[in-house]
Parts: sequence; structure tokens; C-alpha cells
Amino acid sequence: MEYSFNHDKWTWIKLGDHDLDEFVDMAGIQPNARDWLKHGDKAATNKLHIYTAEEGREYIFGSLVYQQDLDSREDRKVFHFYLEKGRLVTANFDIDIIKSSHSEEITQRFEQVDNAIEGFFILIGEILTSYLLHIDEFEERLEDLIWILKEENKIQILEKIADNRHELLIWKNLMLPLIEIKIAAEEAFGDWVAEKKEYKRMCKRLERGRELIKEHQYEIDTMLNLEEVVSSHRGNEIMKTLTVMTILFTPIAAWGALWGMNFEVMPELKWKYGYAASIALIVLSTVALYIYLWMKGWTGDVLKTKKKDSFFQ
Repeated sequence: MEYSFNHDKWTWIKLGDHDLDEFVDMAGIQPNARDWLKHGDKAATNKLHIYTAEEGREYIFGSLVYQQDLDSREDRKVFHFYLEKGRLVTANFDIDIIKSSHSEEITQRFEQVDNAIEGFFILIGEILTSYLLHIDEFEERLEDLIWILKEENKIQILEKIADNRHELLIWKNLMLPLIEIKIAAEEAFGDWVAEKKEYKRMCKRLERGRELIKEHQYEIDTMLNLEEVVSSHRGNEIMKTLTVMTILFTPIAAWGALWGMNFEVMPELKWKYGYAASIALIVLSTVALYIYLWMKGWTGDVLKTKKKDSFFQ
């Protein structure tokens, strides 16, 4: 299906996968682009090629993953494009699945630009807007997770943090090819592209997305660091508790082992107050050990030091 905009200044040829063979046979398409289109319907990854050999006949073409499911690697949407100054060709591009797009508004904006390059960046801008809306939803979930981390911290929270980090990596991975397309357009068509309004709008949206991803990445890293600190502290508390209990029960074990021996000559067996004396000795030994541990600062908060302004003393 072919559309013309702004008094036939440029055209958009919109194809489905089944139309690729027909399009390859159309006149005016460069040979290497023809080869790409023949196999483009089989591509499921990002690709980009630039042609600048002929002055005034520059073009770029390739494939772009513009939607990716968060749980399934194979569940993705890829469209193929061929772009020159007066013509944009897309194949397998479904604008209806872009969350932000309104076809009437996009058509109106198409009528306001003078060439297919700006029209292409209108589409890229809409894809970016869709990403930004998804990132806003991600931000709400991340904010909830930040408070759950404080109120109800458990191993399932660590799993959710990892899921959020993976989602953020996917959004970052989707934006990287758009950065390449942005740079490739300037390389192929010249610096004048960077002065166009739709190009600048797309760049700002791309900058917004990258900045949001960067800051959310920092938040997630901070949450992971906090989990590591909490886990380390709790591990230290457990080891400290086990160590103190072992030390405190040492007198009982030692004196009990001594008095549990069955030698023939054991003079304390005939002591009148031997039983009371043994209990007193065990208690005194245990108390003495506890006082020693307390004076060393090993029974209280493991993070509290005896000296101010010191981490380890």
C-alpha cells in the first residue's frame, strides 16, 4: 500500500511480509537493498546497512526489533525498512501495536514534513514514546518494590529485584539500535538531518529514555547493595550468636566432662558440698566468660564500636 504526503513530496510504501517479493521487482530499488528484501522476512534481529556511493542517491535499510516480550525471547516484533530522501518502505510494521500511536495524528504530522527521512523519524519517535510509557509503568512497580524491601524483606524480594533488572536490560537493548539509526542517518544523508524538527524530537525522546534507564539502573543497583549489606549483617549476627553460645556453654561441657569420668579415686565424691560447689563453679565460670565477652564488645551490636569515629575499633 502506497501513501503520498505533503503534495507528493515523499511516499511511504507499507508492506506485509507476503508483499516483499512483489516489491523487490519494483523499479528504483538499489541492488543490495533488493537482496536484503528477498531475505528480510526471515530476519528476526536488528540489522542496518548504509549506501553512500552515489551523491544524491544515499539510502539506509535494515531490520529493527521494535517490540519484545519480557518473558519470551522469541516473542518479538521486527519490521524491515528502506529509507531514501523521497521514499520510505516498511515491511511487517504494525503501527496499531504501538501503545502511544494514533494513526490520524501521525498522518497529520506526515503531511507537515518535506521528506521521507523526517517521516521515518516520526515513526521512530512513536516507538520511543511507547517505550517511555512502558518505562513509566516499570517505574511504578519499582517504587512499590522499594517500599516492600523496607517493610517485608525476604528472598522473594530479591527475585523481584532481579526480574526488574532484567526488564531494564530489555528496554536498554531495544534502544541501542535506535541510537545506531540516529547516527547512521547523519552519516548517510548529511548534517542537515540533525537540524530537522522531527529528528530533534526523536533525539530528545531517546535521551529521556536513556536517562531514565540509567537512573533506574542506579536504583536497582542500590537495592541490590542494600540486600547484600543486610544479608551480610544477618549472617554476622548468626555467626556471632553461635560463637557466644558455644563459648558460654564451654564451662558446662568442660566441668561436666571432668565429673562424668569413672576413675576409682575421685576425692570429690565424698565432699559434703561438692554438688553445690560444682554448680557454683560452673555458674561463676560462665558469668566470668560473659563479662569478658561483654567487655570486649562481642555480645552487643556487631556494628557498634567502642571508639567514636572509628569503623573497626
